[in-house]
Amino acid sequence: MKFFYLSTRSNDDGFFEIHERGCEHIPDPVNRDYLGPFNNGDEALRKALTMNPQSSKCKSCCQARKSTLAAIKRE
Repeated sequence: MKFFYLSTRSNDDGFFEIHERGCEHIPDPVNRDYLGPFNNGDEALRKALTMNPQSSKCKSCCQARKSTLAAIKRE
């Protein structure tokens, strides 16, 4: 499980991004709310949307990696 946080400040597009704990783009502690432990960004987004309907996933840490998807498809 990974730990996820919701930014309390919107990005340039007006959305409040969710981030994994180790993301290079995670806001400072005073500018984020703890969402909890989740298996992936989609699960965290479901929770975040109940808190803020303008939530979105960070493009850096919460998007599926192409190499991971390709590996899954090959199996």
